[in-house]
Amino acid sequence: MSRIPDTALGHRETERVEKEAHLLRHALDALPQAVVVHDEKGAVVFRNRHAESLASPRHADALAARAVDDLLAAALKGAGVSRTLELYGPPRRILDLAGEAIRNADGDVVGAMVVIDDVSERRRLDDVRRDFVANVSHELRTPVGALALLAEALKDEHEEAVVDRLAGRIADEAVRVGRIIEDLLDLSRMEADSSLPLDGVSMPVAVDTAVERVRHSADQRGVQIETMGGAGAPAVQGDERQLVSAVANLLDNAIKYSDAGALVSVAIDHDGEWVNVAVHDQGVGIPSSDLERVFERFYRVDRARSRQTGGTGLGLSIVRHVANNHGGEVTVESREGEGSTFRLRLPGLRP
Repeated sequence: MSRIPDTALGHRETERVEKEAHLLRHALDALPQAVVVHDEKGAVVFRNRHAESLASPRHADALAARAVDDLLAAALKGAGVSRTLELYGPPRRILDLAGEAIRNADGDVVGAMVVIDDVSERRRLDDVRRDFVANVSHELRTPVGALALLAEALKDEHEEAVVDRLAGRIADEAVRVGRIIEDLLDLSRMEADSSLPLDGVSMPVAVDTAVERVRHSADQRGVQIETMGGAGAPAVQGDERQLVSAVANLLDNAIKYSDAGALVSVAIDHDGEWVNVAVHDQGVGIPSSDLERVFERFYRVDRARSRQTGGTGLGLSIVRHVANNHGGEVTVESREGEGSTFRLRLPGLRP
C-alpha cells in the first residue's frame, strides 16, 4: 500500500481549515447581531458585516464602539459583562451588548468577543403593546364604570320616566362597549391574516356598500352623502369585507365630525395603475399638530365630541391597516374649521 506524503496531508488539512473558516465567516455575517472578536492581546481578529458600521466616525457609532472596547477589555480579564446602550440618533437606537471571554481547553483566556443586538424595534413594539393594553383598559373602564353606576341607580328607582332614561343610557353604553370590542376584533383579524383573496374587488361597489352601512347614522345627524366617479376604474385585488370596512370607517369619521346639513362626498378616480377613494367633509377639521397622529389607535382630535357621537378611536387605525394589507396607503389633508379629505390609495389589478 502506497503512503500519502505528509505534504499532501498538510495541504488537505489546510484546505479543510480554510473551508471551515470561510463557512464560519459567512455564518457570522448572516447573524442579525453584530459580532466583534479580539485576541488575547486586544487586537481585532474579526468583525462581522453588522459590526463594520462601528468603525464609522458618526457620534452614535463612536459611542457604540467605545462601549464595545470597554466590554472587550473586561472580558479579556475573564469577566462576563453586559450593558444596554441608548443612542438618541437620529434614528434612536437601543443596543444590548454582551461581552464574554474565549477560553481554551485548559481554561486560559485566549480572546474575547462582544455580541451587539439592536433591540430598537423590539422595544418599540413592546411600548406599543404596553400603550395598547393601557388604552384598551382605559377605554373600556369608562363605559363599564358607567354601566355599573347606571345599574345601581336603576335598582332603587321607581319613577317610570327616570327608569326609561336610565335604561336608555345603559343601552347606549352597552352599544359603545360592543363597538370597541368589535373594532378590536377587526384589528386583530387584520394583523393576524396577512394573506388576501385573489378576487378582484370593484371599488365603486365597495363604496356603495359602505355608504349604505352608514346611511342611518348620516340621516340621524342630517348629513348628506354624495358619490361620484369610478367609471372604468380597475378592480382591486383583496378582501372586499376589509375594503368596505375601510371606506365605511372614513365615512363614519366624516359624519361624526360634520354639522347637521353638511355634505360628505366620496370621489373615486384612477390613473390605470392606482385606484383612489377620497372622502371629503365640511367638518371641524384637524389641527396641523394632530395630522401625524390621527391614525393611531384610540387617538382622538376632539375627545369630547368623539365620546358624544359614540366613536371608539379605532376607525382610522383600521383604515390604515386595510391600506397596508392591500399594498396601498391612506393620507389626510385638513385645515381647522374647513373640513378634511382622507385619500385611500390602492393598487389596481392590471388586465
